[in-house]
Amino acid sequence: MKPKSLSPSRSLPPRRLLAIAAAAALFSSQGVHASSQTKHPKATLDGTEVICPLGSFICPPRPDNFALCKPNGMLEFYDPFLSKDSSLRASASTQVWADHVESPDQVTYHLSGHVKTVRADQELHADAADYNSDTTDYDARGNVHYQEATHLVSADHITGNTDNSTGLATGAVRYQMLDSHGNGTAVRAEMLDADRNRYSMATYSTCDIGRHIWEIRAKQIDTDDTTGRGIAHSATMSMYGVPFFYFPWMSFPLSNQRQSGFLYPYFEHTGRAGYQFRIPYYFNLAPNYDATITPRYYTQRGAMLSGEFRYLFSRTSGEFQFEFLPRDNYNDQKLTSTSIDTQGQQRYLYRIVNNTSVLPGWSLNTNINRASDQNYLRDFGNDLFSISTALLYSSVYLNGSGNWWSASVGGDMWQNVDPSQSNGVEPYKRLPRATFNMDIPFARWYDVGMTSEAVKFHKFNQVEGARVDLYPYVDADFQGAAWFIRPKLAYRYTGYSLDSGYQRYSYFGQLGSGTTPFTQSNPSRSLPVVSLDQGLIFERSTSLFDTHYTQTLEPRLYYLYVPYRNQNNLPLFDTMPMSFDDWMLFAPNQFSGADRQMNANNLTAAVTTRLLDDGGVERLSATFGQIRYFTPQKVQVPCTIVSNSTVAGCTATTDWRGSDYVTELSTQLNDQWTASTEYLWNPNSRRTDLGTFALQRRLGFDGILNFSYRYRRGLVEQYQASAVYPLTERWRLIGEWTYSMMDKRTVEALAGVQYEGCCVKVSMVARHYVTGYYGVVATLPPGQTAPRSDTAVMFQLEFKGLGTFSGQTESVLRRDILGYQ
Repeated sequence: MKPKSLSPSRSLPPRRLLAIAAAAALFSSQGVHASSQTKHPKATLDGTEVICPLGSFICPPRPDNFALCKPNGMLEFYDPFLSKDSSLRASASTQVWADHVESPDQVTYHLSGHVKTVRADQELHADAADYNSDTTDYDARGNVHYQEATHLVSADHITGNTDNSTGLATGAVRYQMLDSHGNGTAVRAEMLDADRNRYSMATYSTCDIGRHIWEIRAKQIDTDDTTGRGIAHSATMSMYGVPFFYFPWMSFPLSNQRQSGFLYPYFEHTGRAGYQFRIPYYFNLAPNYDATITPRYYTQRGAMLSGEFRYLFSRTSGEFQFEFLPRDNYNDQKLTSTSIDTQGQQRYLYRIVNNTSVLPGWSLNTNINRASDQNYLRDFGNDLFSISTALLYSSVYLNGSGNWWSASVGGDMWQNVDPSQSNGVEPYKRLPRATFNMDIPFARWYDVGMTSEAVKFHKFNQVEGARVDLYPYVDADFQGAAWFIRPKLAYRYTGYSLDSGYQRYSYFGQLGSGTTPFTQSNPSRSLPVVSLDQGLIFERSTSLFDTHYTQTLEPRLYYLYVPYRNQNNLPLFDTMPMSFDDWMLFAPNQFSGADRQMNANNLTAAVTTRLLDDGGVERLSATFGQIRYFTPQKVQVPCTIVSNSTVAGCTATTDWRGSDYVTELSTQLNDQWTASTEYLWNPNSRRTDLGTFALQRRLGFDGILNFSYRYRRGLVEQYQASAVYPLTERWRLIGEWTYSMMDKRTVEALAGVQYEGCCVKVSMVARHYVTGYYGVVATLPPGQTAPRSDTAVMFQLEFKGLGTFSGQTESVLRRDILGYQ
């Protein structure tokens, strides 16, 4: 018989479609169902993902980057021109090519020689194939290659049934999952239905085909595309061919969707807790709530359990986090003789955050943070952020709002977690506390409004009482395209009701001797506050470095008048003077709370200029300004807590003619550089009060360089430098250094290296940081030194495609290095 070929234009009848292409979809998540079209695209950084914008403080974690894998790393028979749309299967005809076709009864078809079938996104190649159109049984033999939108499969022999979406592949089975980058081999493979597959004596990895840095070898691997999970039985995980973990049962993700399973293990060492190992397990309980449980073990402290539960419902959302150590095995007094001895005690930390909508416009907001003892963050924290936290804040408020008003009722408190301080540093508890604010527009230009607060203050061994603060106002906003005038008239009333025994206290505690500043149980203060804010906006076209810009010039005047009221008989519940900064040029009060209202007869003069590119992006901004005082600043607070027996404390009244000169400059002339600086110079003392400088430079695609200088007279002077330097596309050096000029020591130092390949990412980071135990130890036993610093060594190994968890190392780096991703 002369060989016969079927041209692509010729199709079999619908009843007798050579459905090997559809039926041999042995590893198809869609099978022949056009309704199952959902695909999960790979997360890459090959240009489809936006990198962290220049100038960002904290960047989100990077998604898995498979762009480092071998280009076009598909099985050799992959056809890039085949359709990717599986929804066309139901209506598409099947095209068949073969060297020989035989059909003795028009039911059974025998094809041989370069068999090829194509249907929509499905393509099959084989040396020979048989198909029964009545039973839809098929049998493909010899170099069987199959491709569809999400899978590639090759085997020596595939048999199955089209209608039942079942099949069996044997002999040198190879497979590749295009969406998850997963691939592997098997001795035997079964298609249980359109969504579930089973592989026997199989391997799985997301590395390049034929170059598995890591892989899972299992007696059996089951995959389920409806859940997006793979289950490995009697599995061994190996790296570079060396087994390092055995799992009787192991679950792993097949897509980027949230999936239950183990996350990356984490190793660390600190001087106060010893070596630590943790391995989180993530529970994807439902689309709107999940949980993570993390067993930990510290060589010095013992076993700890931590966890997190998150939820999101139509009317409520929140999260619960906890850490619990049943028994502390270590005695802190071995390090510091005056430390609290927690050996043998339970230790814990928990956080509860909840937001619940109770009525239209009303919500209940809860934020509770508590620790078992003052030493907890010092003992279990591994970074400067944790150990420098001195107070934990907790609050519960019922908040409401409308078009022109907002209100709240609740309370808040703090917990001292600084072991170097007594609990007296805790601020007053504000319980209960209620606020009401409104702003009602009327006419065209005007607003009438009020801010108000009623609160009860509690603190051991301090004057206690209640306070009401009312601040009604009327303001206007007259403006045009190049000008604005904003007058405001306000009146402030603050009244108190002090608890009995107030005569025994000064501002900062019980009187040792002397006279109390509190002369009555119901003191009050009332005064007007008048301000006028006005400015002009000029602009012109200009060019710089052959680039066209729009330049603005914005002069601004702000006048503030507040008459003087003697306020020495008012307590200091939650009020302190704020450090002078640029925003205070236009602020009506220099104090943080309602216990003090400054007197003022001031005029602020400031000018700002900006450069805007053709897209409206601000490329440069510069501001200069100063406040001129026409009357002395008489309202003060005591500067220290040393003199509890005096009324006025130790602070003399300030009689400045002018405030600090304020200068600000920020620029981002291109997408690689950004810089900003602020400078405050005191004309009265002729000294610098504040100076800051920050520079950020983008290095290639994933590198960053930061440098900053911070100076506040009498408080801080620090240099900080950090960098993520890409040596190659796979290797990065990481470093951060913070040095205090006042303390003449390193506050924090970090150094590490990262390797990222096609399917694995390794981070090794060492950190040295101060612990904040200054002043705790008066005397030490011979040979002991005060524990003023600690060192942490962190190691993290990530296998791409086995989850999207970013471990402790990643979160520390994102917080310490601006722009890290």
